[in-house]
Order: sequence, then C-alpha cells, then structure tokens
Amino acid sequence: MSDIDIISKYREQFVTHLQTRTKLGKPKNLYEPVQYILGLGGKRMRPVLTLMTAEAFGGKAEDALDAALAVEMFHNFSLVHDDIMDDAPLRRGKTTVHEKWDVNTGILSGDAMLILSYQFFENYPAEIYFELTKLFSKTALEVCEGQQYDVDFETRDDVTIPEYLKMIEYKTSVLVAAAMKMGAIVAQASQKDADAIYEFGRNLGIAFQLQDDYLDAFGDPKTFGKQVGGDIMENKKTYLYLKSLEKASKDDQDGLLHLYSIKPDDSTAKVEAVKTIFKESGAVDETKKAIQDFTQKAFDALAKTDLPEKNKALLKQFGKSLMERTV
Repeated sequence: MSDIDIISKYREQFVTHLQTRTKLGKPKNLYEPVQYILGLGGKRMRPVLTLMTAEAFGGKAEDALDAALAVEMFHNFSLVHDDIMDDAPLRRGKTTVHEKWDVNTGILSGDAMLILSYQFFENYPAEIYFELTKLFSKTALEVCEGQQYDVDFETRDDVTIPEYLKMIEYKTSVLVAAAMKMGAIVAQASQKDADAIYEFGRNLGIAFQLQDDYLDAFGDPKTFGKQVGGDIMENKKTYLYLKSLEKASKDDQDGLLHLYSIKPDDSTAKVEAVKTIFKESGAVDETKKAIQDFTQKAFDALAKTDLPEKNKALLKQFGKSLMERTV
C-alpha cells in the first residue's frame, strides 16, 4: 500500500464514522449548521493523524475514532467562530455558517460543537478518558490564546518573531500535536513516546504554517487553494513580513511599512512590490530555512520514540509530503 492509499484508507474510515456518529436531532437550526460545516470536507489531516498514530503504537484505529472525531469537531467549531470574527464569506469555497444562517446561529452551533467534542471521549475507560480530556482542555485553551494573539497583532507594529512563532504554535500546531498524542494515549503508549510524538506534531505544525505563509505569497495560483497574495492584501504580519523588517535596508523597511498601511482598490502592484522586498531582503531564504529547521526538529523528536522503524518511516514520509506540498 502506498502512503497515499494508507492516508485515504484512514480518511474513509474516519468519514464513515463521522457520518454515523453525527446524525444529530432537533432543533434543526442548532444541528443543521454542525452537519453542514462537517460536511464541507477538507483534508481531515488531524483525525487521520490520530488514527495513524494509534496504529503506529500498536493500537487499533477503530479504538481511536471517537478521539479523532473530538479533534475534528473542535477544529470545525474553531473555524465557525473564526469566520464570524473575520466576517469571512467563504470557507472551503462554500458559504460560511454565519452567512448561510446568521451570526447568532453560528455562535450557538459552534458552542454545541465544543460540547459535543467532549462527549466523544465518554466511551473511553476512566484512565484514558482522564488523559484525553486533560490534554484536550489544555489544547483548546491554547487555541483560544493563539487566536487572541492573532487578533492583537493586527493592531501592533512591534510584533517579534518569537511572538509570531508562539501565535502559530498555539493557533495551529498544538491541535496537530494533540491529535497525534491522543492516538498514542488510546494505544496506551509510554509517557516518553506520547510526549515525543506530541513534539513531532508540534514542530511539524509550525513548519506547516510557515509553509502556508510562504505559499500564500509565492504559491502557484493554479494549485494553491486560496488567492495568492491574500495575506499581503490583508496586511497580515507573517514570518516573511517580520523577517523583511528585520533584514531589509532602511528604504525597503520604510517602503514595506507604507505598503502595509494601505489597502488600494487594485492590489496587484502592492502585492508585487511587497514580494520584491521579501526576496531582496533575504526573508524568502530565511523562511525556507525556518521551515527546514522545524521539520528537522519534528524528525528528531520522532527518532526518540521506540516505534518500529517502518512505522517511523511512514510518519516521516507523511511529514515530508506535507512539506513538499504546493497547495
């Protein structure tokens, strides 16, 4: 079986479980939006990682399905509320929940999703239930903290690179890390292995987000799922932007600050001017290096586990395929 086939197998297994476990009742205006957002698809990367990790540590994927569902339900809850905060009209190419229904429905359905996430742990034995919910609560709070940092950074001109890395760690990568550690917990792996696989996921998640920052500016419009240059148009202070401010000449720094203070009607010229500064300052090379560094940290953590070599190889290949993506 190729790596793609294995990931597809886990994804299909998960989606089947999702459909049987989320046949929700009334009132329909509470539960329909839940089924709608869960039905929009997406890569299902986090639940796939939970199942894959459980099997890598000698457990059964079936036993990890409810933990995987909790992770996916929480992830989608955060998207519903993020979309309200961003006033976003589209999610995965379809109308967002608050646009399709209304803001109040989006808030309430999101709240219900958070509670449902916790209910999926209830079928586990007491000791595993405790470990899963403890990790889940810590992670959920960190995701909220990451979102708040992101909001705060919009109005700050003094964001540092360590602060930015902490923000993407909390907003994005801790959920990837927790998804993997949950698989290890369900498989009753040792504490050492569970912690090491968490570090693998955490570092891979940071590398993944930095790659996303890079692709947003320099990805291929034909394969990148979003509008290329979107972060620049929105004046988002990404790693590329922060590194440019750190390394560019004084003129380029001033030029970048000016470009990020305006929202022109036609943003094509702005995007190209910013990308030129990103390249000439050396920020592009620095970003690529950071992606490699965090990927290597992930692989170093994986090497510390007592996993069989073939299972390490599968997880490493998954990490590499994430980093080589163009979408």
